[in-house]
Amino acid sequence: IYNLQSTIYNLQSTIYNPPFGESFIGVKRSDSREKKTSSVSKVKCMDERQLCKRTKDFALRVISLCQALPSSQTGKVLSNQLLRSATSVAANYRAACRARSDAAMIAKLAIVLEEVDESHFWIELIADAGLVTPARLADLADEANQLTAIFVASLKTLRKK
Repeated sequence: IYNLQSTIYNLQSTIYNPPFGESFIGVKRSDSREKKTSSVSKVKCMDERQLCKRTKDFALRVISLCQALPSSQTGKVLSNQLLRSATSVAANYRAACRARSDAAMIAKLAIVLEEVDESHFWIELIADAGLVTPARLADLADEANQLTAIFVASLKTLRKK
């Protein structure tokens, strides 16, 4: 089983504030435009278990959203699409953690990235269709963006190996 902790350390400025209060912060590196005296700050980074929990929490939050959507034809279709993609994020990340090779892990993480991006699309579409106010979806959309950033960085790191 591969440990993604080294991958997570390579994230730049990834911040997550879950509803239960604990904060996960990725490595914040100095910007090339800043003075060279700036260095990597002390941070708490996620390991596999924490990211697995985070993707599962994302899926659970989406389940709650889908249950609250109207039962109109539009609501049902968008709910079904979002439900499938968001739950796939957690399931495929879990499978990636159990990958037997780097190639298998990269393939699974690529699926995770596609699914989290698709989930973000459906969240935006639900807001744009007026089924839920954008303000109520802001945190969920932000979480989808942050997960996208995490998995993009993870894939870049794994592909460098």
